[in-house]
Amino acid sequence: MDQRDYGAAIAALNTLQSNFSIVDAIRKSGKGMNKQAIPEMLEWIRKIGYEPSDFNRLNPIHISGTKGKGSTSAFISSILAQYLPSSGKPTKIGLYTSPHLRFVRERIQIDNEPISESQFTQYFFEVWDKLEAAAKAENISAETATKPVYFRYLTLMALHAYLKEGVDTTVIECGIGGEYDSTNIFPKPTVTAVTSLGIDHTAMLGSTLSEIAWNKAGIFKSGVVAFTAPQKDEAMIVLKQRATEKGALLRVVDLHPALVKNEVKLGLPASFQKINASVAIAAAAAHLRALGYDSIPDPLSTQHIALPPEFIRGLQQVHWPGRCEIRREKNVAWHIDGGHTIDSIEVAGRWFTEQITSATPLSSSGTKKAPRILIFNQQTRDANALAKALYSALQAGVTPGAGSPFSHVIFTTNQTFDVGYKPDLVSINTNQKDVDTLAVQKALAETWSEIDPTASVNVLKTIEEAITTARTVSRDWSQEIGNGEAEVMVLITGSLHLVGGALEVIETGTGN
Repeated sequence: MDQRDYGAAIAALNTLQSNFSIVDAIRKSGKGMNKQAIPEMLEWIRKIGYEPSDFNRLNPIHISGTKGKGSTSAFISSILAQYLPSSGKPTKIGLYTSPHLRFVRERIQIDNEPISESQFTQYFFEVWDKLEAAAKAENISAETATKPVYFRYLTLMALHAYLKEGVDTTVIECGIGGEYDSTNIFPKPTVTAVTSLGIDHTAMLGSTLSEIAWNKAGIFKSGVVAFTAPQKDEAMIVLKQRATEKGALLRVVDLHPALVKNEVKLGLPASFQKINASVAIAAAAAHLRALGYDSIPDPLSTQHIALPPEFIRGLQQVHWPGRCEIRREKNVAWHIDGGHTIDSIEVAGRWFTEQITSATPLSSSGTKKAPRILIFNQQTRDANALAKALYSALQAGVTPGAGSPFSHVIFTTNQTFDVGYKPDLVSINTNQKDVDTLAVQKALAETWSEIDPTASVNVLKTIEEAITTARTVSRDWSQEIGNGEAEVMVLITGSLHLVGGALEVIETGTGN
């Protein structure tokens, strides 16, 4: 490969994505997760010069779950970023999450900042070259893969980068599942945690809550404390069984009293984030004690530890873009929260209703009801079921028993701009024909028009067009009522690919 800049790294990385036909074939085959995934991952690790024990130096905290695992990871990282420097010991904190929103670099963070383009480029090609050399040394045939797939490659690269950068604490979010997830290669994490469980990725994890719980609990390790959010009985039984089998010390974490009483204002304001923050408090405390910080109360012997000032600051200052995020510009309040399962779309709806209830008078007019806009897409899942769940959650909270939660509803694809996708946002794991013909969006529009005939429903090809339309509606409303400060509430939810593209359009000033 001649060119060695950031653009070349992203282009090479995108060649490692499995195309839609392959992913779809796996789903339809019912084969589920690849049981050889961990042995294969260990082989990739060795090809770039490491053994699993090398990663013990990273003191990993390993997080799985269906809902909130990214937010929980962000809470933990934010707490540790406040506490560890205050100890006077040099420290670097790694945070590995997925998916990214605007830049692939977001997945690999150090001290709560994405690694730089130069760092990404350096470590990407170091791993690439090591794998090329290994393939050459082994005289691998042309038909044999010489690189792992996209997520596995980024996992390898993140671990390599963290070791090279001298990171000594890492928070690692699972991709899918746990037992066969490519992150599940740590011999001795300091702590593990399972966030709230629900039905998701059924083709790979199973169709029942117990099957999903079995997979998620695969990260438990012997002698290592494991925390879990409260779960339904069906899931909790399995988590307890798995903890016993693996010799893990399982503890259930319920809401921390300081959060119940609103004594701490979370940086992620939705009420459902309180359980994620509570799990994060316990995990961060257990991690610090594992590192020798004995002044931290033991979350195993104390149900709810007293919160050190550093923990409070970490909870307050956490930043997790695209999750319960509000961004304001003239005449528009963008409410942004990804939701890719029935459960998560319902909580996104409840969060939005909380915001409507607490909205300032600028979002309404005494003479005429203010518009309220939805921008939505979910390209590869049961989008119609998600849309119906969102409508129900919003109608219950916004206009009990009657009325319409949105005056304007926009269904778009995940394509960012008219000219195409930003390279960091390219995804080939979708049916391109469906994208090109707007098949999913047209079906969504039909469904929404049936359940809410009063809404103005539009199908648009790009996120840029959707943002432009929302801005136009907001500006026209402001002019109509003669109030330049009037604000229209817009909810952007569904696919995280949509959320990432929307942030890109909003932040770059396009879509005007």
